[in-house]
Amino acid sequence: MATVAQISKKRKFVADGVFYAELNEFFTRELAEDGYAGVEVRVTPARTEIIIRATHTQNVLGEKGRRIRELTTLVQKRFKFPENAVELYAERVQNRGLCAIAQCESVKFKLLNGLAVRRACYGVVRFVMESGAKGCEVVVSGKVRAARAKAMKFADGFMIHSGNPAREYITTAVRHVDLRQGVLGIKVKIMLDNDPTGRNGPKLSLPDIVTILEPKDEASITEPSAQDFRPAAATTETPVEA
Repeated sequence: MATVAQISKKRKFVADGVFYAELNEFFTRELAEDGYAGVEVRVTPARTEIIIRATHTQNVLGEKGRRIRELTTLVQKRFKFPENAVELYAERVQNRGLCAIAQCESVKFKLLNGLAVRRACYGVVRFVMESGAKGCEVVVSGKVRAARAKAMKFADGFMIHSGNPAREYITTAVRHVDLRQGVLGIKVKIMLDNDPTGRNGPKLSLPDIVTILEPKDEASITEPSAQDFRPAAATTETPVEA
């Protein structure tokens, strides 16, 4: 943030968190139809760089970069950045099938366009699994069809729910849909697969994965043999007289 005065470490972390949360909320509302998939803030001594991840980067940039300039001006005025102290960039999501935010928005717009809940959710689950995910879970809760509210869960593949690997392997997104009968809640959880390159998943494998190595080649035994494994007897050297 554009704060010049010296503040304590605690206040700085709180201010950075509030800045990120407000920025994320603003882009979520503004760029929902353009496949918004998260934001990253990099602070350098010269300027603050804000990287917007989206599936349709051309729509984020706008015609001749007009929209990205408008967003830059809005962020600069809202957070009181000096002139040319903040820069916005658009980055394309490499694999949108593994992005929980993009898939959550996909379910949201399918439901707004009148598609049945089961068809919308099963379509997203199948697309996520075909994109190389290890597991997927979509939960839609609210007044789905009847007057009574309920939750419908659609899952496929392998999913973990606890421990430190759940933080590293699982991406989660939550969205709300305003329909005629009420508000529906959508939650999408995607479990990524292990990727040594680090592009489509964490580099480290799951801690409970056991890798069985191939046995070493050993020379075939043709005749019985004996081997002495006893330690060699210490030889006592006799002093040589001069």
